[in-house]
Amino acid sequence: MAFLEPSAPQVPSSYRAPAEGRSRWLALAHEIDPEVARYFLVSARCGCFMQAARSLNIKATLLRKRLAQLEEHVRHSLFSYQGNGLVLSRDGQQLHAQLIALAHERRLPVTEQPLIRLAVAEPILHDILGRDLIALLRRNASVRLEIISIDSQLSQQAVDVDVVLWLSDADDPVPGPSFATEPPQALARLHYVPHIAKRYSRLTTRPDSLEDLDDYMLVQWQPDAQVGALRAWNHVVEQRLAAVVQVHAYSLMLEMIRCGACIGLLPHYMSSFDRGLVALPGLLTESMQRQVWLAVNAQVADREAVRMIVALIVGTFEGRREWFD
Repeated sequence: MAFLEPSAPQVPSSYRAPAEGRSRWLALAHEIDPEVARYFLVSARCGCFMQAARSLNIKATLLRKRLAQLEEHVRHSLFSYQGNGLVLSRDGQQLHAQLIALAHERRLPVTEQPLIRLAVAEPILHDILGRDLIALLRRNASVRLEIISIDSQLSQQAVDVDVVLWLSDADDPVPGPSFATEPPQALARLHYVPHIAKRYSRLTTRPDSLEDLDDYMLVQWQPDAQVGALRAWNHVVEQRLAAVVQVHAYSLMLEMIRCGACIGLLPHYMSSFDRGLVALPGLLTESMQRQVWLAVNAQVADREAVRMIVALIVGTFEGRREWFD
């Protein structure tokens, strides 16, 4: 992909537009709507209509339509392709130079985007929300988003954020955020069961009792060791004198299960998230459940950008409802 700097369009060093031509392009630059001018300048800078549309937070079809109207207005083609890269035509270079000069003259301000601080429980961020957040950034490259990964120590880590997504051990959201929020919303109930990779366990030989676990290594994500709702599994891990590993990175625990022939405790939806993992529901008789909660800082509840993030989160959980039923 070719990228063009707006202050240095690609023109031959020996080329100078005639004075009459410069005057005409300057007059055209004054006629162009500031929004359309911005579309043109961002497209020139990015060298890619799709990337420019992301930066502008508009659809690529709308961008192409407005630029086509601009070309019709000036009666010249402004862009051309060189290989896979988008570059300015000779006429596009002249208009670009005049718009840059005009922009400096007008001192057009950059539109500041609000900073959104989102705190998310690490398993939820990794397993459920991560892909949709990435999709959001692909659609809107101008968003300002700070993502804070949290574990069980919510009150110490999520301090004064805009949106927080956490796990509780019961039907109430305690412990919740330490700051004032709108009423928390329950999104899903998670059931926890030990999991193993299919590649390391045939159906006829999979463990179905605690005694069968003696032939397997166990792995535990360290933050789960302090979770009361998971005490049945934690007790099994604590009794181990060998063949146990505790990790502080959630993604590493998943890799230990996938590739290290370990058995670890995961939410029951993991077989939907990763088809290579299979649940072992018969190992423990005690039910282990946690609740997913969403809350919005009371001071920013009406901010449009925050409502966009909340809608994305709620939509993600609704779209994966079969994971939790």
